Amino acid sequence: LLKEIWKRLPENLIVKRLVLTAPVNTYKAYRAWLNKVCTGLEVDEIALVDEPTAAAIGAGLESGAKLLVVDLGGSTIDMSLVALEGGEGKAEPIAQLIRFAGQDLEGKTKQSLRCAKVLGKSGLRLGGRDLDRWIINYLHPGVEPNQTLLNAAEKLKCRLSNENINHNDVLVENVPGLNSFNSNISFKMSRTQLEELLISKGLIDSLSKLLKQTLAGGRANGCNLYDLMGVIAIGGGSRIPLVRQWLRSNIQPLELLTPPPIEAVAMGALKLTPSVVVKDVLHKGISLRFWDQKSESHHWHPLFLAGQTWPTTKPLELVLAASKSNQIELELLIAEPNMDDEHEVIYINGIPEIRSTFNNQSLNQWPGRIKSFQLNPPGQPGEDCLKLKFSIDEESHLQVEGKDIRTSEAIKKQSLGKVK
Repeated sequence: LLKEIWKRLPENLIVKRLVLTAPVNTYKAYRAWLNKVCTGLEVDEIALVDEPTAAAIGAGLESGAKLLVVDLGGSTIDMSLVALEGGEGKAEPIAQLIRFAGQDLEGKTKQSLRCAKVLGKSGLRLGGRDLDRWIINYLHPGVEPNQTLLNAAEKLKCRLSNENINHNDVLVENVPGLNSFNSNISFKMSRTQLEELLISKGLIDSLSKLLKQTLAGGRANGCNLYDLMGVIAIGGGSRIPLVRQWLRSNIQPLELLTPPPIEAVAMGALKLTPSVVVKDVLHKGISLRFWDQKSESHHWHPLFLAGQTWPTTKPLELVLAASKSNQIELELLIAEPNMDDEHEVIYINGIPEIRSTFNNQSLNQWPGRIKSFQLNPPGQPGEDCLKLKFSIDEESHLQVEGKDIRTSEAIKKQSLGKVK
């Protein structure tokens, strides 16, 4: 499969480094197997990261943490209670090279295995595809599942996993006839029916037994539930509200972290790779309201535009002045463009890209997020008072810091909210 994917890469794309992830309990065997599988791939560097560490870093946890990773995938359910590398003055976890400069490193270096330490684990060969088969059998007993029906059941399951759907709302998924003799098949189901089906099939009981086994392994290694920094749920099954509700009720008072189930491991693996910086792009952009002395009216100044990458590498500096006599504070009002703004097509290196055009009249102010800075002494009209630096951090929070120009008093870095 890896070689097949490699063949489908664009011809003009040169891959210099390939980062792969592996289950922690089969890390050593997986590493040896990958060396054979990757033979013939034209890439200089291949690195390996264990999946619990990648998921934890992708979810924002620090190195050295102890955590429980619940992976509800397409064919298996896996629970791993692990201790990540690093912390307390120890080396930070990084992706482990298994090939460098085109040379296989297996057996040629003294590097030790760099993966999370398993304190407890359990698993079950039951996954998302099995849930799809349950749905088909529940709605159409006796019908033989095929790929078309399984895909339709999966789509219905995903739609019912939207937490904005009411429990008794019935969703419909139509499946075209499988041949000229079959009429169309309709899947009709409510979230209540789906949850009752999953419970009757023993999914929640199975999860409870797996959790009990995993925590028992942790206690045998001196780690209890209260020693953990969090619980991470990944895999497509982690989106099911019933599963999330069960997890939250069984891990209290720990926080349940639910990063994007597919992206978390990949993003964490890249962050663990030296010299690789993972950046995202802003979906909407953000603007700051300011007072224009010439027109004697408020306007909006774009801070960061849609399509700009984050985290930012250099802060945006702005100097803010008072707008009235004896002004005792300056307010920061942030807004974001509406999604129905006008669009334009621009060309970058000959490739067309669609971007939103900035429209002063089409902005939504962030509700309840007005930040005020005290002015001491009070400001006077047109007097420069504050120099502020705006940036976007790795968690996509808009950060501001700076100083009062007149007194040199520092303004500590603080978050104004999360951008999109």
